[in-house]
Amino acid sequence: MKICLVHNAYSKYSGEEAVVAGQQELLEENGHSVCMFSRSSAEIPEIFLGQLRAFLSGIYNPFSRRAFRDYLRKERPDVVHVHNLYPMVSPSILPIARQLGIPVVMTVHNYRLVCPNGMHYVHGEVCMRCEGGHEYWCVKRNCMGSIIKSFGYVLRNWWSRRRRYYLDNVSIFACLTGFQRDSLVRAGVDAGKIDIVPNMVELPAKPATGGEGKYVGFSGRLTCEKGVDTLVDVARGNDDIEFAAAGSFDSMPGLAERVPGNFSLLGHCDAGKLGQFYGDARFLVLPSVWFEGFPMVLLEAMLMEKAIICSDIGGLSDIVDNGVTGLLARPGDAADLGDKIRKLWSEPELCRKMGIAGRDKVLREYSKRRHYERLMDVYKKAITK
Repeated sequence: MKICLVHNAYSKYSGEEAVVAGQQELLEENGHSVCMFSRSSAEIPEIFLGQLRAFLSGIYNPFSRRAFRDYLRKERPDVVHVHNLYPMVSPSILPIARQLGIPVVMTVHNYRLVCPNGMHYVHGEVCMRCEGGHEYWCVKRNCMGSIIKSFGYVLRNWWSRRRRYYLDNVSIFACLTGFQRDSLVRAGVDAGKIDIVPNMVELPAKPATGGEGKYVGFSGRLTCEKGVDTLVDVARGNDDIEFAAAGSFDSMPGLAERVPGNFSLLGHCDAGKLGQFYGDARFLVLPSVWFEGFPMVLLEAMLMEKAIICSDIGGLSDIVDNGVTGLLARPGDAADLGDKIRKLWSEPELCRKMGIAGRDKVLREYSKRRHYERLMDVYKKAITK
């Protein structure tokens, strides 16, 4: 089978780039031919009138359409697999594949198809106002921090919906979680055109060995939507428990001055240090107050046989089974999160039992082999349609 991957890379390397690269490698390892139609947002500052062209491309890009048509005629793939289209590739290319009789699979990494900023989170709160074709809320609330930018995001979402670029031209939507699937169904996508294809994770030969664990761990970029403020409040009220966070905290100025003495900020950790970090944690906490996408830190920690405490919000309950691989807490509720943390901290044997169950789940559901099987099922379904 020949697959054409389509991706507009972000200006900085992101998790989506890692997913695209991993899928290309996986497909080629299994004997498939892969070609790539791509652009990068890093081009924008380097091209003439880059910001204006990016704005227009997000709505309609005749040059990208022409290049995509020529590319498909040359490569003749069996399936087009779309990841990100904004801003330079443009969703206006999607009808080209349908006109040439090539099925399109689209991985839904975020909520951008129904929410202009892609997060359902703005000004410190979950926001669903744009659902149901009400994109104008992005301007009313100035979700992008600039009225001009917010207007641009609204216009491209409204135009794509009006032209039915996604509804009429994507054969199968590959969502990461059931929560994402439900979001698309509410937006008018036929449930029969949606499959669940979670991300995959590289499998280490064996879990970490760090005894019972020295601290409650948090891994990832420290931001408000990750519930870091809630976690700091919990740490402040439990000075007999050590907390440690691995990840950049540039987005939260003043955090270093606000954390209590039992909360260590380790900053960015490379792969080697991160493995040691997981090994020394008793369990991992992700107290997010937004819907997340598919946080890989959960899979990484579960592979290391670490129990998880995360918020019961969005699709996180797809990953963490309450009472089996970890515990679910009410988002933004420091008292409830504190109770869950104290429970697991005081029961290291329960942590170990949940950690073993978590690793078993990752090996069963999120391995490269399982991801490949899901991809093949989706591709075959798309071709059949």
